Amino acid sequence: MVFMGAFVGVLVALVVVLLVALARANRRGRRRGPVAEVPPDGMHQAVEHLVRMNREMLDAQQRLSTQQLAGERDVVDRQVGAMRTELARLTDLLVSVEADRREHAGALSAQLAEAGRNTRELAESTQSLREALSSTTARGQWGERMADDVLRLAGFVDGVNYRRHVTITGADGAAGVPDYTFLLPDGLCLHMDVKFPLNNYLRYLDATSDVERERMRREFLKDVRLRLKEVTTREYVGDDTVDCVLLFIPNEQVYAFIQEHDRTLLDDALRDKVVFCSPLTLYAVLAVIRQAVDSFRLSRTSHEILTRLQAFRKQWDRFVEQMDKAGRAVRAAGNAFDELEGTRRRQLDRELDRIDDLHRRSALEEGAADESLGSVGSVGEVMPKLALEA
Repeated sequence: MVFMGAFVGVLVALVVVLLVALARANRRGRRRGPVAEVPPDGMHQAVEHLVRMNREMLDAQQRLSTQQLAGERDVVDRQVGAMRTELARLTDLLVSVEADRREHAGALSAQLAEAGRNTRELAESTQSLREALSSTTARGQWGERMADDVLRLAGFVDGVNYRRHVTITGADGAAGVPDYTFLLPDGLCLHMDVKFPLNNYLRYLDATSDVERERMRREFLKDVRLRLKEVTTREYVGDDTVDCVLLFIPNEQVYAFIQEHDRTLLDDALRDKVVFCSPLTLYAVLAVIRQAVDSFRLSRTSHEILTRLQAFRKQWDRFVEQMDKAGRAVRAAGNAFDELEGTRRRQLDRELDRIDDLHRRSALEEGAADESLGSVGSVGEVMPKLALEA
């Protein structure tokens, strides 16, 4: 449509330029002499023809523009309808999102309030715990509670695998009371003390300057060395114990702080036969102790089994000897029985056959004698006669 309008405009401009050129030519011709003039009617007709063509083209362009406008209007109406539908859906979505936002904002506010309340309670509990742990007795009880938890996790039973606060007497007669005494095979034991130097460590954490922090660090490490000295002077290592004693620090952060800031302390402790333990390392040590006890029981059971096997071997040898003797007796009895059943039986059967032959012959002879006696007389008659003759 834009192209057609531009084309019409160009065509009109060409006609105007042509008319202007003809008019100028006529004026020059009149000045120079007679020339062929363009008839006014022809020019008028040409102009009218151009005007008519322009009007037709404008009408065609208008009709085309009207059709295109109607089509574009339909497209625009459909797009507007789709936009209205999408806008309604978007409005509903925004309403839903806003409702969800308000709901989540309320839930988040409630959670933030709950988190704030929990934080306050945690701060109060922490403060209460710090106040409670400020007492040496309370720290000792808390440390023993931690040790009990580790022992329970390791499967140790009080009175079976270990005992608490058992008084021991050293070589110099001094008495000591270790917090825990682990029972080992062959009557051996392993002692453990619970130490929790915390005051100067808390002061170190609360220090506001590097100078104060350094001073509290030195004081804390000095406290740890004092606790180490207490353990080494109580003679927890003797003839009936293993060659070391355990020192339990019931806090991983404190234990890590000792390792980080004074590495020589642990070496000095090992030289004094003291092994530092945290909750995690204590669990590992208890696992080793339990494995050692189980291995000892297995070794002792294996020794008992070997002893029983040796006794069984002796009894087996005696059984085999008696069984061989009984076998020989049984075989001799069998041979004797075979001889009785064979040779002796045949010999006896032969003698019995001979006896039967004699018996038959005797029976025959008696029958002949009876016949001869019957002809002479009966026995009762013959016997008196023989007696008289005698």
